[in-house]
Amino acid sequence: MTAAHGTPLRDEPEPDEGPSPGPGAADAVVEDAADGAERVLAEPGQRLLARIVDTMVVGLPVVMVMRETLPGRVMEVAAPVAVAGLLLVYEAVQLALWGRTVGKRVAGIEVVRVPPPTGSGDDAGTGADSATPPSRLGVGRSVLRAAVYALPITVRPVPFLGVAAGIFWVVNAAAVFEGPWGRGGFGLPGDGRLRQAVHDRLAGTLVVKARSPQ
Repeated sequence: MTAAHGTPLRDEPEPDEGPSPGPGAADAVVEDAADGAERVLAEPGQRLLARIVDTMVVGLPVVMVMRETLPGRVMEVAAPVAVAGLLLVYEAVQLALWGRTVGKRVAGIEVVRVPPPTGSGDDAGTGADSATPPSRLGVGRSVLRAAVYALPITVRPVPFLGVAAGIFWVVNAAAVFEGPWGRGGFGLPGDGRLRQAVHDRLAGTLVVKARSPQ
């Protein structure tokens, strides 16, 4: 079976007897276009752990310093902007270089790009070209993925926009579960079976379990 962007999906055979597998169990494995090896999609819990660790690594020092140096109201406005900017740089640089942030290393996962369909040519606008290995993100794709998640943080102090940002993060997280809830039920781009959040779908990336060291 072929998923969105031409990503091969392996469907596990259904058992003849006994209870059926849980939602999404048959779609947990994809083939890496770089070498044809099987890659197991990251579990939502792993992604949550990685996000918590990365947010603490970036956010806690910023908030602690600003709390000691800025008046309360100024800190409330400036802190989200500073956290968003640093989180964007922190994540984009690490993803472009290694496909993994500190949090993703702790959680045992990494980010790879969805390979384009055969014969589609270069990935225009995403920072990847014919010299980029199929599983690597490239600079443009890494910046886009990080920006889609981080930039909404900047509008948190604005009443209406802060609510909109909160709704976005709920949809962003829920998109990971789209496949188990009915493949395409949210009307989002991409293939729901690939456990892609909104920032994955827009950047053309997958989050998979890291390979064991050789």
